[in-house]
Parts: sequence; structure tokens; C-alpha cells
Amino acid sequence: MNDSPPLESPADAGWQRVATAVSLPEVYRSITVPAGASFWRKVLAFSGPGFLVAVGYMDPGNWATDLAGGAKFGYTLLSVIMISNLMAILLQHLCIKLGVATGRDLAQACRDHYSRPTVWFQWILCELAIAACDLAEVVGSAIGLQLLFGIPLVWGCGITALDVMIVLLLQHRGFRYIEALVITLILTIGGCFAVELFIAKPDLGGVFTGFIPRLEVLRNSEMLYVAIGILGATVMPHNLYLHSSIIQTRKFEQTPAGKAEAIKFGTIDSTFALMFALFINAAILILAAAAFHGTGHQQVGAIQEAYHLLDGVLGVTFASTLFALALLASGQNSTLTGTLAGQIVMEGFLNLRLRPWLRRLITRGIAIVPAVIVISLFGESKSTELLVASQVCLSMQLGFACWPLMRFTGDRAKMGEFVNPGWIKFLGWTITLVIILLNVKLLIDTLLPEAWTQAFYGLIGLSPTA
Repeated sequence: MNDSPPLESPADAGWQRVATAVSLPEVYRSITVPAGASFWRKVLAFSGPGFLVAVGYMDPGNWATDLAGGAKFGYTLLSVIMISNLMAILLQHLCIKLGVATGRDLAQACRDHYSRPTVWFQWILCELAIAACDLAEVVGSAIGLQLLFGIPLVWGCGITALDVMIVLLLQHRGFRYIEALVITLILTIGGCFAVELFIAKPDLGGVFTGFIPRLEVLRNSEMLYVAIGILGATVMPHNLYLHSSIIQTRKFEQTPAGKAEAIKFGTIDSTFALMFALFINAAILILAAAAFHGTGHQQVGAIQEAYHLLDGVLGVTFASTLFALALLASGQNSTLTGTLAGQIVMEGFLNLRLRPWLRRLITRGIAIVPAVIVISLFGESKSTELLVASQVCLSMQLGFACWPLMRFTGDRAKMGEFVNPGWIKFLGWTITLVIILLNVKLLIDTLLPEAWTQAFYGLIGLSPTA
């Protein structure tokens, strides 16, 4: 618990300032990795952080885009979900490398490297992104509570604040308890959708061909718009800060061999967890395709609308209940990891340490207050619009997280022997630029008036999306 990274090492030499503060000090290096253990025991020892990260790839912000994609276009956009997931696997691998090789999370690394005005700018953007992500999670949880128990959305948003106490209690008992709760909720989501898919009986041939990328996605403007929405909702910026921190909860040997082993097993953990996230996201789209596409419900996009239609379309009385239960588990899971990310970002960028209960209460309040105000003023019908707005805000920050991640992990002075090889640099920078360009396009389509959007795309020779 009291271990701290050495002040001088090959990986530290490139930082402008070397600080002794560790990431998440309450749980830093608190989980022992048994020396000389078998392969599977080490897999088990490193299992957990990847699932906390995977939560961000199946949160309520993904549901609206996956539902719309399946209802409108059947199984075609499954390839987009797969490509997004492959991008995520590489980016999370780089986060593991950064945390293991340097002993710094991404927020700390930015504070060490950049000037104070730049750090404050990055912190503000990151806090906005976390608030937007929390907003989607709070609204998603509240929708789940409303659908299951009839609780008004405003009250449901307030109930989600209880996760602050849950995180405090579990983290005090040990980080493994948080991981166990998250994995349990993920398995609940997966179980619900496994039953849903069994009932829906999707076209297996259509599912298989849906994972094959098609040029049709680029040629069809409306399909491209939904595809960009799926990409924007899948790769979450706060996950990059989160993963580079929680990998350091493992007490591995601080030698080149020990670090290489930690990167190896951490990547196995995150890859397996993200493949499970791929199943969840694909299941939402497949369910929407099987239930709504071709049945006269192609315009379904709102979560509440899908809930009310499922029982009738699938011909059973519990399909909607399973759907709402999975949504509630997804939202509550995401608030747990979002709370941790808020702590990591505040401490990493600002080196500001508050009492844990106060820090988490502030983080949660930033998300709950806007949700309560909007729902109170404009009604519960605006909940889906809130989810969309949160994804737009997330897209604005993503590039500011990917760019320093690629820069730091590609710098030999910072990473030592763990610097990115050439092929990872190429793939990583390509993914970063694609994400930035697609999210800029999404912002243009979302925020600019239609006439301006058409004029802009006319200038660059593209047709605007619908």
C-alpha cells in the first residue's frame, strides 16, 4: 500500500518533473501478483481492471446508437461495432503500457509533461467529458428504474448518487470487491441479452455477414451518420485515464521482466473483457435488428420506445423486463467506474487531494444536477436527447486524450524499452486521426445549422449526412 515508484529510472528520465505521488493511493499496488505462479494463476491475479474499463464500452450512451443502427439497417452496422472494439483494444493496451512502464497514469503524465495552462485546459475538458459520460449513465440508470419500478426520472437520478457510498465502502474493503461487483453486473447484462437473443431468434446468416465491412456504410449518408454515432459512443476518453491508473493496483515486480509480464497479462485481461463488451453492443444491435427491422418499427431509437415494444414484438411477457434490468445494471456499473475516473483525473491533473466522500460527491453532483434541471424543465421526453448530447460532448474531448497517449507511449525517453514499435505507432496514430476526423464530422453535423453543414460539405466535395 505504501510502495511508490522510484524517483529515477530509464522510464522517468524523459519527464520534465518527477513526482512521488501515486495513482489511486488507497489501492496502489494493493493486489499481490504471486511470484512463480502458473500462467492461469497470473491471469486470475491480473483479471479485473479490463472489466472496469469494458463498462465504458457498454454504457447507456451506446444503447441509443446501437438500437437505431439495428432497427434502421438490420445487421449491417455490426462491422462498425467490431472495428470500434478493435480500436479500443489497441488504445487500452497502450494505457496499460503507460501505467506499467512509467508508474504514471495518463493524467499525471500530462501534468508532468505539459505547461500549467495546458494542463488546466486538459483538466477542464476531461472533467466536462466525465460529466457528460456520467450524465448518460445517470439518465440510463434513471430510465431503468422508471421502466422497472415506475420511479420518476428526477427521483431516479437522485437515487444514482448512492453509488458514491458503494464505491467508498467497497474500496475501503479492497479493490477486488469493486471489481467483483462490476463483473457481476456485466454478467447480469450478458445473461439478460443472451436470453433476449434466444427469444428473438435472429438470422444467423445475417449476423455473420453483418460483421463483414461494407462500402455501403460509406456510400449511404444516413447509415454513415449512425455509424459515426456508434464510433463516437464506443471509445470513451475517461477510460484511457482510468486504465492507466487501475493497472497499478497490481503489485508486480518493478523490473523489466516484471513490467513486461504485467503488460502481457494486463492486455490479456482487457482484450477478453472488451470482447465481452463487443458481445453486449452487438447483442443490442442484433436484438433491435431481429425485433424491429422489417416489422414496421425501423424508426425505433428511444430506449423507452424499445422497452414498450419488445414484449409485443417478441411475443413474451418478460422481454421488456430483461431489457430494463440490463439497462439498470449498465447504468449503475458505469457510474461506479465514472466515479473512479473522476478521482483519477482530479488528482492526476491538479495533484489535488480531497476527502474521498467529498471528491466523489462533487463528481456525482456535476452529472446529476444538469440531468435533474433538464428533465424538470423540459420533461422526461428529453431523456434521449440528453443521451445524444452527452455523446457529442464526449466526442469533443476524445482527441485530447488519444493524442498525448500516442505521444507518450511513442517516446523512448519516457517508455524506455517499452516504447511503441513502428507498426503500433502507425496503427495508433491512424486510429487517433480517424477518431478525431469522425468526431469532428459528428460535431459539425450535430451543432451547425443544416444550411451551414451543406455549404461546408459542398466546399470539400462531400454530401452531408441525413
